[in-house]
Amino acid sequence: MSVKRIIVIGDVMLDVVVRPTGPVSPTSDTAADVRTGRGGSGANMAVVLAGAGHHVVYAGAAGDDAAGRLCADDLTRAGVRAQLETVDAPTGVVVSLVGADGQRSMFTDRGANRLLRESHVLQQLEEQFDHLHVSGYTVLDQATRATAVAALHEARSRGCSTSVDVCSVGPLVALTPEVFMTAIRGVAMLFANEEEALTLSGTRDVDDALDQLARNFDEVVVTRGGAGALARSGARRVAVQSQSVEVIDTTGAGDAATGTYLAARLQGRELAEALNEAMAASAAVVRGLGSRG
Repeated sequence: MSVKRIIVIGDVMLDVVVRPTGPVSPTSDTAADVRTGRGGSGANMAVVLAGAGHHVVYAGAAGDDAAGRLCADDLTRAGVRAQLETVDAPTGVVVSLVGADGQRSMFTDRGANRLLRESHVLQQLEEQFDHLHVSGYTVLDQATRATAVAALHEARSRGCSTSVDVCSVGPLVALTPEVFMTAIRGVAMLFANEEEALTLSGTRDVDDALDQLARNFDEVVVTRGGAGALARSGARRVAVQSQSVEVIDTTGAGDAATGTYLAARLQGRELAEALNEAMAASAAVVRGLGSRG
């Protein structure tokens, strides 16, 4: 197995996942299943990459609080070297409200993540590494976009491969696809869900979106929920079916899929094998409540 040294830049978030078990009572109590724990799209991917045997460093920002310590401890237990700078702001929090169909709406307070310094990130890139992954949330936020751009430039200048996960269509629309694409120009591998891919490409068909995006990136992966996933690398193109049977909560399913795919590809496995492994990982997550099932 080929083991790579990977640096991941992303958010440090406390996840609060809420799934009502009955009708919502607007002015009173509503019974619900509630889970709290370490979240963050990039952090989820870092854990998956470490679980696959890669050496992973995670760069982010957290507050000097219980949530920040919880996140750092969780990453460390998972085998990730957490390089989190402590800043004067609360650790980020996201509240996910899960519907009966397993889909969720997220209420996000980025908190300390907006204070991530470029100098802290570039310091992590001073050591030897093979691949840099940047969470799209770092690109989507005006406060950290320059940091993401600088890190990607540094990685390319050192001959390292790079990847970006779009992460969220709402902020992408607000930012505009043009600004996002300019920020990540030169990235080798792009991850997006279907809605994000359609928005980025300006097309209405997912196959057309894949082809359009493949003109700008060496490799593109588009996840489609219950419809499976697509990948294209050069002239090679693969489509696989979803392996999900029971869907309780889709939180973190995309992170599990993209992390598993990236881990497999960095180990030299073929597109179809990597994409099928990604679907298996996603199916495991959606069977439980919270970003890790």
